[in-house]
Amino acid sequence: MAVTPYQNTGTGKKDQVEEMFDNISPRYDLLNHLLSANIDKLWRRKAVNRLRKFHPAHILDIATGTADFAIAASRISPEKITGVDLSEGMLKMGREKVKRKGLSSIISLQKADSEKLPFEDNKFDAAIVGFGVRNFEHPDTGLSEIYRVLRKGGVLIILEFSKPRNKLIRSIYFFYFTRVLPFWGKLLSRDDRAYTYLPESVMEFPDGENFTGLLEKAGFSACKASPQTMGIATIYEAQKH
Repeated sequence: MAVTPYQNTGTGKKDQVEEMFDNISPRYDLLNHLLSANIDKLWRRKAVNRLRKFHPAHILDIATGTADFAIAASRISPEKITGVDLSEGMLKMGREKVKRKGLSSIISLQKADSEKLPFEDNKFDAAIVGFGVRNFEHPDTGLSEIYRVLRKGGVLIILEFSKPRNKLIRSIYFFYFTRVLPFWGKLLSRDDRAYTYLPESVMEFPDGENFTGLLEKAGFSACKASPQTMGIATIYEAQKH
């Protein structure tokens, strides 16, 4: 059986997630777009469109990975985007991508823990998280940290996988997630854990109303959940008032 961050291996979830993403970072973008049929790009565009109306000057991209969400957010012309991630391997790939796209003056990436953000209170106009919240070891702590570093009136946009409500779609989705994706993910990434961890983390994640409840508990208001593509993913929107 593959070792996932949900198993007791003597190390914390953060350490295991960091090691796993370091291992798959050179092939992460290829696998992501291939296995999602590029639909992840559409979801990011929709999430960024939600952000556009707030005209944020300084954006924090948490669990930035290879900076796909940060790059997508650059299209709304913020002054600065700061991306943070636990995995130095992912950050290295992200920095190379940002440089290639000529965005180094706008986007900066640094290693940081989402549950111990190295920023002062009320610093950012907006925060975004793309497919990273389910990797938080302590979601309550991570959301509270995001709330802390957002200024009053700041917005949080989260894009995350979710579980379809339609029974037929749900069964097809789970078959793909538990059988097809782990097989090809393991074959192409050469990491036993990464694409076994993905479906398990999605199953564990408190999506929909359960997650908006966590946002409200952290202090956020005006919390919304908008399912995408038959509920395969969800865009969450919340504000700090």
